[in-house]
Amino acid sequence: MARVDARRRRIIVDESGIFENQIDKHDAIEKLNSQVKKPRKARSQWGLAMLQERIEGRWLDCFRRVFALNGIGDGTQVAVLSETQSRPVLIHLSELALHDLGAAFCMIQMPTPRQTAPVPVKSTGTSWAIQGNRPVIEALKRVDVIVDCTVEGLIHAPEWPEIEDAGRARLLVVCNEHPEILERTEPTAALGPKVALGIAMLRAAREMRVTSPAGTDLVIDLTDAPCGGTPGFGTTPGAVAHWPGGLCLAFPGKNCVNGRIVMDVGDMNLTFKTTLTSRIDFTVENDFVTAIRGDGVDALHFREYMEAWNDRNAYGMSHVGWGMNPAARWVSAAMYDKRDMQAVEFRALAGSFLWSTGANQYAGRYTLGHFDLPMRNCTIALDGKIVVRDGVLQGELAV
Repeated sequence: MARVDARRRRIIVDESGIFENQIDKHDAIEKLNSQVKKPRKARSQWGLAMLQERIEGRWLDCFRRVFALNGIGDGTQVAVLSETQSRPVLIHLSELALHDLGAAFCMIQMPTPRQTAPVPVKSTGTSWAIQGNRPVIEALKRVDVIVDCTVEGLIHAPEWPEIEDAGRARLLVVCNEHPEILERTEPTAALGPKVALGIAMLRAAREMRVTSPAGTDLVIDLTDAPCGGTPGFGTTPGAVAHWPGGLCLAFPGKNCVNGRIVMDVGDMNLTFKTTLTSRIDFTVENDFVTAIRGDGVDALHFREYMEAWNDRNAYGMSHVGWGMNPAARWVSAAMYDKRDMQAVEFRALAGSFLWSTGANQYAGRYTLGHFDLPMRNCTIALDGKIVVRDGVLQGELAV
């Protein structure tokens, strides 16, 4: 008779088996086939086939180009910093690209710290992977480039100011994205002058005002505010770049941000990696969010997450600015599973207004509670001159 070979997942029909006719034999085999468990493809929560993480030639080419754009070449002293929860394919691609470019590099891997927060911590921009380890800090101060493959990145890390002040190392954060996203948002040299112009405009301004049809009216005092940003590459000591890149930012000082922010349907909460389906209305007083209004689940989750920290700094303003990357797309959020993206692409959406709560090292505030919040359809003015109108970059900033 017919039986199932479970190890080989196939039907075996004994020649001695007796079937009255070929139809009976066919029906028996079909019945047994239906009992065999077929291998299942990996699926995301949305039922889409998940992306695979392996070395692809095109991704290695991409890493080589981006590293070269960051001034890495023969003999460049580089440290690849990662942690045990880093995305392995990014570490491997970095290693191979550095080898191909002839860099003198080392690999430093830290244990991912224990989870001590009261809620899940995602997309903070503040890596705690170094954990104050003195030998690691000293090593990073002595290289030309840190290729940062930590989960959250060192940009807001408490150790970065000391490393930066040492005057040698520059930072390239390879964001915790699937390589396909990095490939699509590969930085280009052409974006460099546009971002540099935007940063210069921020530095020259005394005030930023942000308005929107939804009701946003926010005023930021930019006096003495550190300003920066990145096109996704940097070549000078102390430069900070992240990939995906393409944004211009200011880190306001103390008591410099006041007004109202109304996030509308279609805006994004990058900590949750979600697109809003309802409005959230914020009041900001002297840098801190003092009220969060809204009846939808977006406001509900925002309030609950903030309250869980029991930390006033979580409500503080981190940075404000706008996106510059024409390769970034709002609709991309609908195309990837959450595990495939760190959502840095959406920080760089051309013409978006980006504001952030949480860590601001320039104002002396550190916290793991963090939100990055890009908004559509905003108008941004610097000292009365409009640089973004209704979500579209203006004048020389247009890309």
